[in-house]
Amino acid sequence: MTEQKSTNNTVSLWTLVSLIIGSTVGAGIFALPQNAASVAAPGAMLIGWAIAGIGMLSIAFVFQVLALRKPHLDSGVYSYVRAGLGDFVGFASAWGYWLGSVIAQVGYATLFFSTLGHYIPFFSTENRWTSGIAVSILTWVIFFMLTRGIQQAALMNVVTTVAKILPILAFIILVAFLGFSWDKFTLDIWGRNGGSGSVMDQIKAFMLFTVWTFIGVEGASVYSKQSRTRRDVGRATVIGFFSVLALLVTVTTLSFGVMTQEELAGLSDNSLAAVLEHVVGPWGGALVSLGLMFSVLGAYVSWQMLCAEPILLMGIDGLLPARFGRVNRAGAPVAAQLVSTIVIQICVVVFFMNEATYSFMVQLATIMYMLPYVFSALYLVLLATRGRGMTHPHAGTRFDDSGPVVSASDNRRHLLIGAVALVYSLWLFYAADPRYLLLGCLLVVPGLIPYVWTRIKSGDRIFNTFEWVVVALVILGSCYAIYGLTSGTLSFA
Repeated sequence: MTEQKSTNNTVSLWTLVSLIIGSTVGAGIFALPQNAASVAAPGAMLIGWAIAGIGMLSIAFVFQVLALRKPHLDSGVYSYVRAGLGDFVGFASAWGYWLGSVIAQVGYATLFFSTLGHYIPFFSTENRWTSGIAVSILTWVIFFMLTRGIQQAALMNVVTTVAKILPILAFIILVAFLGFSWDKFTLDIWGRNGGSGSVMDQIKAFMLFTVWTFIGVEGASVYSKQSRTRRDVGRATVIGFFSVLALLVTVTTLSFGVMTQEELAGLSDNSLAAVLEHVVGPWGGALVSLGLMFSVLGAYVSWQMLCAEPILLMGIDGLLPARFGRVNRAGAPVAAQLVSTIVIQICVVVFFMNEATYSFMVQLATIMYMLPYVFSALYLVLLATRGRGMTHPHAGTRFDDSGPVVSASDNRRHLLIGAVALVYSLWLFYAADPRYLLLGCLLVVPGLIPYVWTRIKSGDRIFNTFEWVVVALVILGSCYAIYGLTSGTLSFA
């Protein structure tokens, strides 16, 4: 495949790199020391990062390759899934990605107010309902802002990006020179005495946290049409990815050299601040906490705006009622934003009533995010092996299998990328705690109601044979989830 010049070549290589770093480095890194130590010792953690590095890079390249091979698919990440595997699987992926964003919103808010509660007891973890009410108010205030077409100003994006990167860099420098102890890092490097299970069990448990920290790494592919050259997209993906990976691995490695695994596992959600406070005193914790609150607040506003995007696109594409695809005079998708805000509010009530932890919300959201990842990887494998996806009801229109001519060598490379990403994605589902898979199935089921109603109203076939199998598996999993919740064997905690 030859390099192509863009007709609107305004986005430079380093702008693409900054987009990846800005969208990927979020709240996850601030909770990473505690998250990692709660399931893995230092040795298993490093192996987990190596696996995650290969797997997540392959997923990032899946979206880059699909953007090159299918430039006419412009309805976001889920459009590849819909083109390759049909309407319902595409819908389920978009629905899952949307719910993952909704759950992530509640996780962001929980982390924000728990950090604030460290300094203002009114919002401490003992006063969960105070934080719950504050989250609800914040959510609805942002909703009314967004309905008026108000988006984040460029200045706010700059401030929040700088505010989260500087404390992380300060953490790395101060801990590396003042607090890291190699003896402490290697004291129980494989977790033999920590009760974390075998090394493989530790790696499996650690993997979902790694995915959470990489959400957004496919960002450069979104701007492939505006890049100066297509090659810049690949370069930016590699540079941005390894920059983020270096930050994540450095933060977790240094943390294990400051405190033991048991001590790290007992920290609060904002564990990055606690580790730096352990090294330099209270001012270090305050510095990181301030950066975290700026970062999370900026992410909360932007992600609430983005939460509406999958609903808007599915309304436009006819997978949900058309009203969800409409915008008001200010250009805001009010119906999509309203339903997203209502579901965020429901999640706040459910999670706070059941005392769900930040860790629980992260892992459940990650499972939902994985749906478009695994199916997009499968689509690339199908393209590379048979030249097309599965039979699609709209073949011949916008979801045909036309695209640029691909050389045999490029096709082999694409097959390798897709296969690695698919194996990695499936292994993540295998490694996940089964309760997150069951709850994920349960969360997909409500989406069947508007989907089926829309299909009946439009006169389209509801499900094909392959989709019936998928629906049956989803319903079976949701039945197990309902039984677990009612019997007490499954919980939100």
